[in-house]
Amino acid sequence: MTHKRTVSGIQPTGNLHLGNYLGAIKRWVQMQDEGECLFFLADLHAITVHNDPATLASNIREMAAALVACGIDPDKAILFRQRDVPAHAELCWLLNGTARIGWLNRMTQFKEKSGKNREGASIGLYAYPVLQAADVLLYQATHVPVGEDQKQHLELARDIATKFNTDFAVELFTLPEPVIGGPAARVMSLRDGSSKMSKSDPSDMSRINLTDDAETIMSKVRKAKTDPEPLPETIEGLEGRPEARNLVGIYAAMTDTTPAEVLAQFGGQGFGAFKPALGEMLVERLGPIAERLRALKENPAEVDAILAKGAEKARALAAPTLASAYRAMGL
Repeated sequence: MTHKRTVSGIQPTGNLHLGNYLGAIKRWVQMQDEGECLFFLADLHAITVHNDPATLASNIREMAAALVACGIDPDKAILFRQRDVPAHAELCWLLNGTARIGWLNRMTQFKEKSGKNREGASIGLYAYPVLQAADVLLYQATHVPVGEDQKQHLELARDIATKFNTDFAVELFTLPEPVIGGPAARVMSLRDGSSKMSKSDPSDMSRINLTDDAETIMSKVRKAKTDPEPLPETIEGLEGRPEARNLVGIYAAMTDTTPAEVLAQFGGQGFGAFKPALGEMLVERLGPIAERLRALKENPAEVDAILAKGAEKARALAAPTLASAYRAMGL
């Protein structure tokens, strides 16, 4: 395979905020023009812990709508639900014969998620990385965007692919490369510059939701925690000022500039001048996303049609690899 094919799994959490957009989605939108992209709602991964069925179903559709509203183009990329491509689960089972317990025992994320209740965790949570390997290897992905916390899982996928290819004397699975970092921004809470922006924060004022209207965005930015000093003229001046650094970083990430360029424009000014400029820019950039998201939520049939179309394409791409895996194993 000579062309670039990227696969990304997205947890269907619902209610996306600015941190999600700048932390990953904005980069995914750019990736559509850099090669072939598959984006799937990881609903099979979601059930490794208990979910209310109605909430999960709602979150899946809402996440799909948010991705499209943010710029994932169903005509450029393939967007689908994981469960709509049974080959994910089938290949996972085949790869369970190749993956080793010792490998899974080294996965730090399971230890973190299971905590002291390891014996009470689901088998699905323990074997989660094998399904992740299937998600990627099924499509002969060449690249996978991952955070540092998922890098270990991609290394496991490469180990599984190598062992399968060796054990069955085939050159079936492509070894995917991680895509780490890039222009993605780490967005912090508007109430605490040392904590990541999160939907689990009890204060809605800590985050800007993609569904917030103009008045709400302006209010949240205006009330965002800051310090009494004016903005510095150099990056070094942001040292020890987490809230100032966060707001400058948000402005830079949303406008595709650098913090240094933002400070060149606003350095020396107080937050009384910078916050309104930041708020107005966010309203301008996020307004069309919120409008498109509202329209999609009012027309769930459109979202379902997009996902069905994507699943059809994904099934066609997955079929040859799954069939080859069965043949290699003598099944």
